[in-house]
Formats: sequence, structure tokens, C-alpha cells
Amino acid sequence: MSQQPALSPKAEQTRQAIAEAAMRLFRRDGYDKTTMRAIAQEAGVSVGNAYYYFASKDTLIQAFYDGIQTEHAARAARALATETTFAGRLHGVLRAWLEVAAPDHEFAGQFFRNAAEPTSPLSPFSEESAAAREASIRLYRQVVEGSDLKLAPALRAELPDLLWLMQMGVVLFWVHDDSAGQARSHALVEKVVPMVDRIARLSRLPVVRGLVDDLLELMVALRSV
Repeated sequence: MSQQPALSPKAEQTRQAIAEAAMRLFRRDGYDKTTMRAIAQEAGVSVGNAYYYFASKDTLIQAFYDGIQTEHAARAARALATETTFAGRLHGVLRAWLEVAAPDHEFAGQFFRNAAEPTSPLSPFSEESAAAREASIRLYRQVVEGSDLKLAPALRAELPDLLWLMQMGVVLFWVHDDSAGQARSHALVEKVVPMVDRIARLSRLPVVRGLVDDLLELMVALRSV
């Protein structure tokens, strides 16, 4: 993907104003009911100007992805700075995501049905989502590299990607979680983290190593498809 030219400070300010206006309307009126015209009016710009910076509402969701990832990294920094155990670091990062995403739960399900479409630019696996996806994987690389976890080099290299995929499972559960304050999602994290920790530590045992090697080979094969 070619890199976009840097915006001037004024243009970046306009772009940010449009993105923030969109988020306010998405939260207030819902994703489906919000139009680009309404976003432009809320931001105090022309409709043409709104389309200059964002080709569609879907493109605005990419700005949301980038923003929530930046906030997630900032919120997770405390756990990464104070925790040395793998379980403690993983728990801190997953809990940080639930806390950051909480205000957007009500409208998240509305655009999720678009994100679930494999060809949608909103898909977390799409080329358009690459920046947010890679930033999240880097965060999980910090989880692994700063922890007490001892792993085979090949698994250490791939584990951040696997942890990101696990987070996608948590996100899917969270989107459909209608419990108060998404309590079930928090309970899921509490249960999943110790399981992942145990599995990762067992991966060094000879009886498990063969399965781990098969998993890593599968990941390499999927990337080459």
C-alpha cells in the first residue's frame, strides 16, 4: 500500500474534527442512521470537504479503529510497565481493551455486521485495517517479550499474532454480550488468560511440541495462500 502524504496541521485538524463529529453521531444516533451530510454539518464543514478526507462512513470507522488502538496502547502501558508475568501482562492488555471499548458497545454491533463481511474494508483482516491490526500485534509482542515466558524461538515469533486472533474472539463475544457492563466478557477474560498461560508454558514439553510445530506450519501455509 502506498503511503499517504502527510497532512498540513490545518488539514489534520479538519480531518480530526470530522472523525470526532462522526463518533459523536454514531454514539448518539447509531451507525446506520448517521449520514455523511449529518457528519459534515456536525463538524462544521461542507459535505464535499467531508468526502475529501473520508470517502465513506466505512472509512471513518477506520479512524475509529486507529483511535481505539492508540487509546488501548496507552491504557495497557501501566500493566506492561508493572507486570512481569505473562498472565499478568496479558490480563492487563485484554482488560484495558474492554475498558477502552466500553463506551462504544451500543453502536459497535451495528457496524460489526459490515465488518464480518470478508470483502468489507471494515474487516479486521482487510488491507484497510492493516495499520490498526499491526499496531495491536505489536502490543502483544510487548506482552510476550517483556514477560517471564520461556518459549521456542519459532513460537515466540508467532505468539503475538495468535494472541491478536484470540483478542478477535474476545471482541466477537463482547459485541454480542448484552450483560450489564458486559460482565460476561470480563469473566471470559478472567477464565481465558490462565488457560492461555498454561498452554503456552506446556508448549515446551516434548509431548506438546509436535502439536505446536504443526500449528506453526499451518500459520505459514495460510499466509502463503
